[in-house]
Amino acid sequence: MNDLDLVVRNGTVIDGSGGPPKQADVAVRDGVIVEVGDVVHAGHEEIDARGRLVTPGFVDVHTHYDGQATWENRLVPSTNHGVTTVVMGNCGVGFAPCKPEHRDMLIKLMEGVEDIPNVVLREGVDWQWTSYPEYLDHLSRRQFDADMCSYVPHAALRTFVMGERAFHREPATPEEIAKMASLLEESIRAGAFGFGTSQTMFHRSSDGQLTPTLAATEEEYAGLAAALGRAGAGLIQFVIEYNDDWEQVLDMGLRQAKAFGRPFSMSLVQSHGRPGVWRTILDRFDAFNAAGGTATMQVLPRPLGVLLGLELTLNPFYSTPTYLAMADEPLADRVRELRRPEVKERILAESNDPDPDIAIGMRVRDFDQLYEMGDGFDYEPARDSSIGAQAERLGVTPESLVYDKLLDKDGRNILYLAFSNYADFSLEPAREMLLNAHAVPGLGDGGAHLGVICDGSIYTHLLTHWGRDRVQGERIALPHLIHLMTKRPAEMMGLHDRGLVAPGHRADLNVIDLDNLGLDLPRVVRDLPAGGRRLMQDARGYTATIVRGIVVTRDGQHTGALPGRLVRGPQPVPARPAA
Repeated sequence: MNDLDLVVRNGTVIDGSGGPPKQADVAVRDGVIVEVGDVVHAGHEEIDARGRLVTPGFVDVHTHYDGQATWENRLVPSTNHGVTTVVMGNCGVGFAPCKPEHRDMLIKLMEGVEDIPNVVLREGVDWQWTSYPEYLDHLSRRQFDADMCSYVPHAALRTFVMGERAFHREPATPEEIAKMASLLEESIRAGAFGFGTSQTMFHRSSDGQLTPTLAATEEEYAGLAAALGRAGAGLIQFVIEYNDDWEQVLDMGLRQAKAFGRPFSMSLVQSHGRPGVWRTILDRFDAFNAAGGTATMQVLPRPLGVLLGLELTLNPFYSTPTYLAMADEPLADRVRELRRPEVKERILAESNDPDPDIAIGMRVRDFDQLYEMGDGFDYEPARDSSIGAQAERLGVTPESLVYDKLLDKDGRNILYLAFSNYADFSLEPAREMLLNAHAVPGLGDGGAHLGVICDGSIYTHLLTHWGRDRVQGERIALPHLIHLMTKRPAEMMGLHDRGLVAPGHRADLNVIDLDNLGLDLPRVVRDLPAGGRRLMQDARGYTATIVRGIVVTRDGQHTGALPGRLVRGPQPVPARPAA
């Protein structure tokens, strides 16, 4: 074995199985792990991992790189945080299949649901496809810094078949259901991993129209699930709203998964409006799996963080008349104007009338759940550090205090709104969800919510907060955390060739300096098509991230290597390589 491409030496290997750490070398040849143990032969490249963790690359099952992957080779921010495989097409939004006359509708839907600016999508997406298999063919010709898997987005499929009637939320006819099912089956056979859908009124186009999938009947879902059954592959990915109908919607999804023998996956958070529902859903999943089904919960390991600021989509005054009049002015000009005492007095006196089409905008003045981010920000913040608590101690109104804080750092200060998963000012519910046998991390939403959310960093946060730093409660053992981030989500997707540091498996690896691992603060960059803005968050402490045996980042810096490719469908358990 003297033709090794890479040897990672002297590391503490946490192999993804959930088993205990062990000291070992890891040898790689032709993109595959060929030996884990005491490797005698040298590699063409060697990495000294002494004092470092060596883990499988992380698998991010909930992203929205559907557009970004057509214009950019790096799948950031996910790949800033040890992710080596991403899954997109979640929540039913995407860009294929799509007829030319429907492009504007899908752009507006992605703009509204995922906060990706219209001009960015218009200039960035090149539309070199009509059908979903053609979209996959287009992606297969591109190179990335991570592997990519994709669901068929239900809203795009529905629009392709029904046209504007889909956005009018009309029920599909039997003929239309049959056509959708046929196209979905074709897409699964071309390499799609299932279909993503949404049953939440939070998901709207930028012009206020509700997502077309809200109108899908059980007959329509049965037709789509049957298509997966005929193809013998594919997951059903759901997002639901915790409203009065959530039980019927969840039961319908689980019913179709059981009827056609397909896996089911759904996002699960603690809703602040109904803080106890998560536990009931947890019980439903446990019962479904105990009865022979396969259902996975995608769990956010920290509060869903809505970021507010003058550079961002939202702030506590974004809909007041005086602020709206200056909202499109350059930041420096707005800051200069906002610092005038008479402007502050006028804005504070104005009523805040949030845009009802921006659901999260209704919560921008939840001051008891609003926190100022700073170096070393704790994503499980103390209750008395909130803007509301600070204002009470200072004897000022929270509106006045938050106004002043928005002007710090020359108007670039960022505030953190704990939108969900934090109803009791504790992450204990998230911990209970994470420890469930059917949970994987999810809802990082890499590639989306560019001016509102930056949760693609949850993989670094899992290691630092839950594995090393947590103060307010128990931590989670590192072997279990690594298992949650690697082997379990890989198995959920049918990717049996990765997620484990073992001979025969893909050489997707992380070398991590856990003692020095940390998150930088989110920042605004303008590097998208048309100069578009997005939030970015970097990490410190990743000595190397390796995809298919090739180092893609070293000490947090991208190497320029792009070994990632489109993955078409489930991958089998690999054979052990010859010595």
